[in-house]
Amino acid sequence: MNDKPATGRGSDIAEMSQRASPRSPSEAMKPSAPPPPPKKTRRRRSGFIGFLSALFTLGLLGAVVIGGSFVVIQRQAAEPGPLAADKALVVPPGSGLADIAEQLDREGVIRNPLMFRIAGYITGAWSQLRAGEYLFKANISPREALDVLTSGKPVLHSVLIPEGLTSEQIVARLKENDLLSGDIIQTPREGALLPDTYRVERGTTRQRLIQTMAEKQREELNRIWARRVADLPIKTPQELVTLASIVEKETGRADERPRVAGVFVNRLNRRMKLQSDPTIVYGLVGGKGTLGRGILRTEITQPTAYNTYVIDGLPPGPIANPGRAAMEAVANPSRTRDLFFVADGTGGHAFAETLDQHNRNVVRWRQIEASRREAGRPSPEASVDRAEPPPAPAPAAPTAAPGGPAPERRTETSDPSAPRAAAFADQDQPLDLETFPVPASRRAGMNQPAPQPLRAAPSSPQAAGLPGQPRPRGFDASEGTSRDPLLNRNFDLNSSKAIPALRP
Repeated sequence: MNDKPATGRGSDIAEMSQRASPRSPSEAMKPSAPPPPPKKTRRRRSGFIGFLSALFTLGLLGAVVIGGSFVVIQRQAAEPGPLAADKALVVPPGSGLADIAEQLDREGVIRNPLMFRIAGYITGAWSQLRAGEYLFKANISPREALDVLTSGKPVLHSVLIPEGLTSEQIVARLKENDLLSGDIIQTPREGALLPDTYRVERGTTRQRLIQTMAEKQREELNRIWARRVADLPIKTPQELVTLASIVEKETGRADERPRVAGVFVNRLNRRMKLQSDPTIVYGLVGGKGTLGRGILRTEITQPTAYNTYVIDGLPPGPIANPGRAAMEAVANPSRTRDLFFVADGTGGHAFAETLDQHNRNVVRWRQIEASRREAGRPSPEASVDRAEPPPAPAPAAPTAAPGGPAPERRTETSDPSAPRAAAFADQDQPLDLETFPVPASRRAGMNQPAPQPLRAAPSSPQAAGLPGQPRPRGFDASEGTSRDPLLNRNFDLNSSKAIPALRP
């Protein structure tokens, strides 16, 4: 029993002695390698991890494909399109991306509708598309086409509303414009709209444009009224619009508006009747704006609320819709003593402070008209919506001065535009002597119907023309003529007004 323990101890001692025994220097210098790690048993991969790995691989591959496709689509979207020239297209309301892609393909703007739709979805443009009329430039790329459709900048069209139209005429013009849509609820009051060129989208409602014009008129009127001169015989902004509408109808020359306004202001200050032919017309036809013929003698004294040959001062309201320039001219008229003006044959007018000066200007104007007739040239000053001008005084007849006999005093308040007037339509009707008083020395020859009519409201003392004289044609600044400022605004404002010398 004692042998086993001894043996065990002996072996342990021997092993320890063997480990503890020193090695030789050469052996000690040799590196000793650590024992190898124990071998691990190989575990088997689970099915879920394999699925995730495959899914990640497919996702990575898909990302590469999508990224490549995105690059290709972006490159194609930036390439020039097949459109050969600029083209405007109307995108109807309610159109989606697919509808627009088909329309652009049909009109030759893009080549590939599918690529256009994909580009629209990728860029998010599909949710920002707007209906309207758009201009697509030549060779526009799909990306640029999408920018046009999402920019909110459709094509704008010009709607021209000329100065001097009545509200009824403006409404009729808007109804004829096929760019606009909808109806107009009510015709605006006269003078409430600002004539101008308005830029609108196709499909803009007519009522909305009317509201815009009214808003612009209020803004301009408030601005002009605040800058008016202090001594105007005009008390309210509405009176300013009323007088501006008369100035607008009397002249189409921009450089003459302040001076024409000055004539009417001077007349108001002197309590003279304005006697403007356009007010007769408005009193007869209202918003229609034009008679389309000359004013009859009986119509000159026909009482209406607007006839400034009958009433004193301004009419109760505007006779048209004046523009900015006419309103500014009334707010700041020329400082003159002019009381008369007459056509000078160049499209402008000759102004006069006294009746004698005015009579001489009338003679010059009649000589111009006579020379035109002798040359066989038609007068550019047509005869529409005007009263007949007074015949030229006889060479030997004396010229009366203001303040003469009672029958002659009426000429001091005569229509300043009368020598531009048109012929009467009722040429064969005799003059009403009680309505139009003339010197007794001339009554004998006027009691019988004359071949040529006599001036109802003359601008000179020679109110009655001589029988057999040719009836002159006057300048017309009203609507519908070749000199109509609403139709022709290309007057040369820089040319000097030369009045021909009197013929011997």
